[in-house]
Amino acid sequence: MKDKLPIGPNSPDWWQLIRWIQDPLTYQKECRQKYGDVFTFRMKVFPPFVVIGSPLGVKEIFSQDADNFDVGRSNYIVKSLVGENSLFLYDGERHQRERKLLMPAFHGNALHKSAESICEIAISTAEQWQEGQQIIARKVTQEITLEVILNVVFGISQGERYQKIKPLLAQMLDVSDSPLRSSFLFLDFLQQDWGRWSPWGNIKYCKEEIYKLLQEEIEQRRSFSEAIANDALSLMMSAKDEAGNSMTDAELKDELMTLLFAGHETTATMLAWAFYEILKHPSVLEKLRKELDSSVNFEALKIIKLPYLNAVCQEVLRKYPVIPIIFPRITKIPMKIMGYDFPAETMLAPSMYLVHHREDLYPEPEKFKPERFLERQYSAYEYFPFGGSNRRCLGAALAELEMRLVLAAIISKYELSLASQQIVKPQRRGFTISPAGGIPLIFQRKRPNMAQQLQNVH
Repeated sequence: MKDKLPIGPNSPDWWQLIRWIQDPLTYQKECRQKYGDVFTFRMKVFPPFVVIGSPLGVKEIFSQDADNFDVGRSNYIVKSLVGENSLFLYDGERHQRERKLLMPAFHGNALHKSAESICEIAISTAEQWQEGQQIIARKVTQEITLEVILNVVFGISQGERYQKIKPLLAQMLDVSDSPLRSSFLFLDFLQQDWGRWSPWGNIKYCKEEIYKLLQEEIEQRRSFSEAIANDALSLMMSAKDEAGNSMTDAELKDELMTLLFAGHETTATMLAWAFYEILKHPSVLEKLRKELDSSVNFEALKIIKLPYLNAVCQEVLRKYPVIPIIFPRITKIPMKIMGYDFPAETMLAPSMYLVHHREDLYPEPEKFKPERFLERQYSAYEYFPFGGSNRRCLGAALAELEMRLVLAAIISKYELSLASQQIVKPQRRGFTISPAGGIPLIFQRKRPNMAQQLQNVH
């Protein structure tokens, strides 16, 4: 019986950290080829963590009682960006309380009411493009998703605060837009405030300014209670826990920063990859357009149920993980996973990348094949782009809705093409994985809808 951590790379801890920062997906792939589905990384700034690349191992972890793990403690690295009151950092009863308070803002009627706004934001963005103009997919999708977050989640679509917060957040996120520039997020000695010209000083400045604007928005909402609407911020402010307590201002601001930081950055990346794969594969574009054109009325809640559109989005999420591993779980008790006896305080990290690229689950995993999701239904242990168990991403439903609607709105109404046939590779961007170079596209023209085409024929 195995009674110690699984083997893994024996290179120095500083070199493992460099590889992890530089290219975590390739590094995981190399390690699986050498060590199998379970292996241990030992990096300079982290405790040793065990990577699980098997659906059986993922099932054994997700099926455990959630109280057998701490997750918030393993996410301490994001505290400087999202604050100490972020859902990312909670465990136990505090985590359950915050999820219950936040849940109504991202499900049911609140979600359905945002569908039309998402379509309008996507189309208004595209309407600004000129024929023959080169655009960067990752940049324009970030514009769209930031607008959705501000409009749908914050309920802010105009005014001075709206104009100020957009560039601040973009500036904050762009500081870590390459592997080298991402290094300071992992290395404490680089986290020095040497003024706004320094990376860390720039991030601190942007965060402080964003928090001031959020505080102003919260105070204004409280002064005009009759104006409270159905956006997520209003619902968060009105929510109460079982003891009748509302979220404090500090909690609201940190949770809003969490949504700003994680909610639009990740969805923007998913959308950029989607445009890349759709435009790279004419047969996929043709099938998608045929399905969209067959929908007589562009009704958002009907569009999101289209099977091929869903399959395309699922395949994007499978092939391109936004983060290299899901939130690591720290065992609170000894447990057996994949035949290993792990002691308490072991950090376990299921890898969606390794599971989603298994040949036995997804034949030819490097190929983009949406049909695989029409031919087979995968379990929550074989396909988990938003994590799983009690740590499944709270905004998953909004992200999936947004992804489908933005793609449908733009693909059905506009002609785009890749500016280059060069293969685009994943690249670290802060804590996430993003397309290197952002994917340059060429905007060609507006595309006539089916009604216009019929009129032209007659």
